Amino acid sequence: MSQEVEAALAGAFRTEWGRVVATLIRMTRDWDLAEECAQDAFALALERWPRDGVPRRPGAWLTTTARNRARDRLRRGATEAARLQETAVLWHTGEPDDDGDDGSVRDDRLRLIFTCCHPALSLEARVALTLRTLAGLTTAEIARAFLVPEPTMAKRLVRAKGKIRHAGIPFRVPPARLLPERTGGVLAVLYLLFNEGYAATSGAELVRQELCAEAIRLARTLTTLMPDEPEPLGLLALMLLQHARRAARVDDAGDVVRLEDQDRTRWDMSEIDEGLGLLDAALRHDRAGPYQLQAAIAACHTTAATAADTDWAQIAQLYGRLAQLVPSAVVELNRAVAVAMADGPAAGLQLVEALDASGDLAGYHLLPATRADLLRRLKRHAEAAASYREALELAATDAERRYLAQRLAETTGQG
Repeated sequence: MSQEVEAALAGAFRTEWGRVVATLIRMTRDWDLAEECAQDAFALALERWPRDGVPRRPGAWLTTTARNRARDRLRRGATEAARLQETAVLWHTGEPDDDGDDGSVRDDRLRLIFTCCHPALSLEARVALTLRTLAGLTTAEIARAFLVPEPTMAKRLVRAKGKIRHAGIPFRVPPARLLPERTGGVLAVLYLLFNEGYAATSGAELVRQELCAEAIRLARTLTTLMPDEPEPLGLLALMLLQHARRAARVDDAGDVVRLEDQDRTRWDMSEIDEGLGLLDAALRHDRAGPYQLQAAIAACHTTAATAADTDWAQIAQLYGRLAQLVPSAVVELNRAVAVAMADGPAAGLQLVEALDASGDLAGYHLLPATRADLLRRLKRHAEAAASYREALELAATDAERRYLAQRLAETTGQG
C-alpha cells in the first residue's frame, strides 16, 4: 500500500468515522449495526483504495458504502419486513447517495454527541460511549485509556447502549429550552477526557497524549457544529493553550517540570496562537462562562515571556470570577496559589489553611502539596516536610510522586 493511500485511509478514519456512524444510527436506530457497517466500509476501503485509487470524496464513498451494507444486512435479517418498513421513511431523506458531508450529516453528528452525553447515562458511560462512537476507538483502546479490564469496558458500553434503547433516549439535539443545560453536560465530558490525558489520575505517565488528542478533536468538531456558542470555543481554546505546553511539562526522565522552570521555547506557538484566537472569538459573544475564564487564565500563563512576567493578580481575579460561576474547592485552591504569587506566600497559606479546615479537599494530594510549597517558601521547613509526606501518600502517578519526593529531600536537606 502506498504512503498516499495509507495516509488517506488514516485521515478518513479520523475525520469520517463519527459522520458515518451518526448517519447510520439515524437511519437504522441500531447502534451496533451502525458501528459494524462503518467498520465494514473501512475494511472495504482498505481492500479497494490501493487498487482503484482514493475517491475524490472519501467521506461520501465511505458513507454510501456503509449505508449499502446496512441495507443489505437489514434485508437479510429475520425481521426483514418490519425493519424495512420501519426504516423506509428514514432512508430516503433527500440526501444524494454520493454526498457524505451535507448539512444533515453534520446535524447527525451533533445529535450523536448529545445522545452519547445524555444525563441519564453515568459520566463514565458517557465518556466511553463518546470515544467509541464518535472517535472510533476500540473497546480495548478505551479500556487501556482508563486503566480498566477490557471485559469491564465492554460491559459498560453494552449497558450504555442498552439504556439508550430501553429508556427511549431520543437521537436528537435537545429542544432550545434544554440546550444550555445539555451543552454543559457535553462540554463536561470532553473536559474530563482532556484532563485525564493532561494530568492522569493514576499510572506511570503524567501526560497521556492520545486522550488529549481525542478530546481536542471532539471539541473541534463541536465548535464546528455549534459555531455561535461561546463555551465550546472557550473549551477548545483552554485545551489548546494547555496542550501547547506538553513538551515542556516533563523532562527526558518523565519527571515533572514546574511551570516556572519550563523551557518556553518548547511550547507550541501555533497552538497558543490558535487558542488565543478562539478565546477572543468566544469573548466577543459577551457571555463569559467557566471554560472561557479558564482559557483566559491559561492565556495569562502562555503569553508571559518569562515566569516573572506572569500577571498573577489578573489570574487571582479570574479565579475569583470562576468561583462565583462554579463554586469549587479546587478553584479556591488554585486562587490561593495565585494570591500567594501576587501577594506573598503568607496570604496564600491563609486561604489554604481555611480550605484544609473545611474538609472539602480531604484526600486531594494537591492540597498538602500546595501547603508544603508555601511553608517551604516561608522557611517553615519542618511543617513543609510533613505536608510533603502527606502529599506523597496521596499522589497517584509515578511522576508526581517523584516530584514530591525530590521536594521533600530538598526541604529536609537530603537532596
